[in-house]
Amino acid sequence: MPLMPGAEPYHHDAGQVGVLLCHGFTGTPQSLRPWAEFLAGHGVSVSLPRQPGHGTRWQEMNRTRWGDWYAELEKAFADLQGRCPEVFVAGLSLGGCMALRLAEVHGAAIRGVMVVNPSIVNDVPLLRLAPLLKWFVPSVPGVANDVKKPGVTELAYTRTPVKAAASLPGLWSLVQADLAKVTQPLLVFHSREDHVVKPTSVAIIRRKVPQATIEELTDSYHVATLDNDADRIFAGSLDFIRTHASVPLQRD
Repeated sequence: MPLMPGAEPYHHDAGQVGVLLCHGFTGTPQSLRPWAEFLAGHGVSVSLPRQPGHGTRWQEMNRTRWGDWYAELEKAFADLQGRCPEVFVAGLSLGGCMALRLAEVHGAAIRGVMVVNPSIVNDVPLLRLAPLLKWFVPSVPGVANDVKKPGVTELAYTRTPVKAAASLPGLWSLVQADLAKVTQPLLVFHSREDHVVKPTSVAIIRRKVPQATIEELTDSYHVATLDNDADRIFAGSLDFIRTHASVPLQRD
């Protein structure tokens, strides 16, 4: 099925340190492309895959579940690990949730984790009904494009595919149950004003992952990687990588 223009995956080979970036639910690599290109420009090998069912039509996404998206990220992680002795993971929204899952599963094989407005609990009232709604309606209004910066648009579905959304509670429960396994350094960027993910997710992370560093963003909404605080996220993540990598970046 044809891709939306701009929804293509992005990969860049640089030095020995790699970062796997995970986009969010109903989103595309476009939401993380500037972040990926910034890191690539500073000597980091980058993998930003497109998850199955994303970037085409929401109807196609209804044929996928969270396990399909996560499997694509596992594949990308294995590929990056084969080329880089040190790997970090990062993600936006539900991509942050899956980055945390990768950290739970792979332990010391992941050097550090960076997440932006991670979603690890069901705090969207309409999505709570998804397991029931999936039998009656194929989609509901979308949750994408929560951006404060004028003139910026997130490339994502305007509809939320209900059958795909109905699989999310399984992922959320799994990630919450295993959060104590996240022992790697963790950097969390959290927008003070977020119309998609409520503060509950960050509160749970703060409680269960004591080594987490929480950075509050004051001038961005949910898709902060495309918003007014994007430069702060990019620079902060690069500093985090430099601090926790044991090998230099290509240009360091």
